[in-house]
Amino acid sequence: MTDPTPAIPTHEEFYTDQQRKLQDAHGHTKLSHAVIQAIVRDELEEYHIDYIESRDYFFLSTVTAQGEPTVSYKGGPVGFVKSLGDNRLVFPNYDGNGMWLSMGNIDAASKIGMLFMDFETPWRIRVQGEAKLSKDPDLMAHFPGCNMVAVVEVTRVFQNCARYIHKHKRTEPHSIYVPDAEGNQPFPAWKRIEPIQDFLHEDDQGKAAENGGTINEEEYMGKIMDGTS
Repeated sequence: MTDPTPAIPTHEEFYTDQQRKLQDAHGHTKLSHAVIQAIVRDELEEYHIDYIESRDYFFLSTVTAQGEPTVSYKGGPVGFVKSLGDNRLVFPNYDGNGMWLSMGNIDAASKIGMLFMDFETPWRIRVQGEAKLSKDPDLMAHFPGCNMVAVVEVTRVFQNCARYIHKHKRTEPHSIYVPDAEGNQPFPAWKRIEPIQDFLHEDDQGKAAENGGTINEEEYMGKIMDGTS
């Protein structure tokens, strides 16, 4: 827990010139000041941490070295984003499609956004920060099956209005592809597609034969549609 007196940025620190121009044009200048006082903080508070550590997914925004943005979904077991104290968070990177977009962007530009959502309550919290990649074994030990972690120095955190979040009842705890306590996970269907076999990582070579054999792209799309991918 940080200082009990919340750190609140000023109107000039939080908003850009363009944002303030639009606030003025639409009569929202006073409101934008009030919103900062009510919900925006420079440091994580206990209720932020409790909520973040209760989530099993979030949306991650990153930018390239040239400033081009991208957004991706990150999922894991409940609590896979953890507080390290000192206004820092850490989350794992699991096996993906080999593009390394998010982690590559973090390595190049470091600035990230994290959106934590709850479609059942509904509720959401936004986090902005500076992230660095790490293969610290002590940190990675928290996340069996990960290939690295990202350590985030939080610069802004705020709870967003939830009125446009549609409610959705979940039917399963998390994806079956989330690594288990030993770091094991099922072999994904996309790695069974015939044309990509020669390009898979050496650790995945030959595994298609052990997991039902290769499939064509039409069969893979069928698995996506019926939820067995």
